[in-house]
Amino acid sequence: MTPDARRETLRAALADVRARIDAAARDAGRDPAEVELLAVTKTWPASDVALLTDLGLAEFGENKEQEGAAKAEELTALRPDAVARWRIVGRLQRNKARSLARWAHAVDSVDSPRLADALDRAAGAALDAGERSGPLHVLVQVSLDGAEGRGGVDVDHVQALAERVDALAHLSLDGVMTVAPRDADPAEAFGTFAAVAERVRCAFPHARTLSAGMSGDLEAAIEHGSTCVRVGTALLGTR
Repeated sequence: MTPDARRETLRAALADVRARIDAAARDAGRDPAEVELLAVTKTWPASDVALLTDLGLAEFGENKEQEGAAKAEELTALRPDAVARWRIVGRLQRNKARSLARWAHAVDSVDSPRLADALDRAAGAALDAGERSGPLHVLVQVSLDGAEGRGGVDVDHVQALAERVDALAHLSLDGVMTVAPRDADPAEAFGTFAAVAERVRCAFPHARTLSAGMSGDLEAAIEHGSTCVRVGTALLGTR
């Protein structure tokens, strides 16, 4: 596919996704401007990210630190003036924290005190070295089913982890994130998540982000208060 053809494909897909977000927000009695679109660009090239920045997107999610770091560097070469904030949305190993702190705006998948501590140390070192200009933004990932391998902290331990993150000097607690369990009713899952998020917000009024909903279930997430939907397939297609 030529770059021009790919741009038009992405433009049409973006319009469709935004229309879905707007309709879901209106159906829920919400302002569509309350819902942010995070483009999940894992496995897709930096050239697609460059085209999406041309189309007005600025928030991009990656699953793996190594892929994200390489893509961020390539985007800078392709579009030196592009405004792009990179977020890690997949499970993160602690030994990747130092590298990540050099280029990522946020980690949306913090699910343990040890990971939070590692990220805090890494962000502090990056600040001291002049490699970043502000704290590393963080979402606490909530597990709604305890499934192995998907990440997330149990619902009963979310508050304690939020307190740990909020106390760390080089992290900014922005809110919570979840993925609906497989084979579950998304509306029921996101209803549970909304209750968890509200408890976090009551304790930490600045932690306003509820990241929930992907290509297949963003409507249910928005109905239950999601402020950020993470969209890959509906925007970029399938491999």
